[in-house]
Amino acid sequence: MFEPKTDDPFEQFRSWFADAEASEPNDANAMTLATADSDGRPSARIVLLKDVDARGFAFYTNTESQKGRQLEVNPFAALCFHWKSLRRQVRVEGPVAGVSDAEADEYYASRPRGSRVGAWASQQSRPLADRPTLLSAVARFEAEYDGKDVPRPPYWSGYRLTPLRIEFWQDGEFRLHDRFLYSRPSDGAPWVMQRLFP
Repeated sequence: MFEPKTDDPFEQFRSWFADAEASEPNDANAMTLATADSDGRPSARIVLLKDVDARGFAFYTNTESQKGRQLEVNPFAALCFHWKSLRRQVRVEGPVAGVSDAEADEYYASRPRGSRVGAWASQQSRPLADRPTLLSAVARFEAEYDGKDVPRPPYWSGYRLTPLRIEFWQDGEFRLHDRFLYSRPSDGAPWVMQRLFP
């Protein structure tokens, strides 16, 4: 049986995340990101968590991608971490805002050079005629920035989800799972924790 040892969901998340990093064979920081357009039609995909602190959960992407366009018109999202080896899941919901330029610059500079060039070459989520077209764009930007630093594209940045709900789920025998929900009405408000039926 799982019982949270803290009233702070971020502390609880960091504890579980450390367990996941030790047990998951690949990408313990992988999370499903669900967004919706202005009509409420949802879309989900896997992205990588790049930072988590008391401000929230941060990830990076092309802001002109489908998720970027959806967050522009509907700045609310949900995350789901599923660590199969631990039989655990964490669900997170809340409003989303862009990270600062300084944060985006710092993370972008930490990426491999090929990934930085790729950010210029890829018109993410738009139709692509064929693979050679993409490789041609990569070659063009490799030549343009040959011997130079690769700057962050103006359309590439990060987002931070500020959670209002964080739910921890631990698998239980006979589907008698343990579920604990931390919730608050707004950022800065105190967290309220409650156990949920499985």
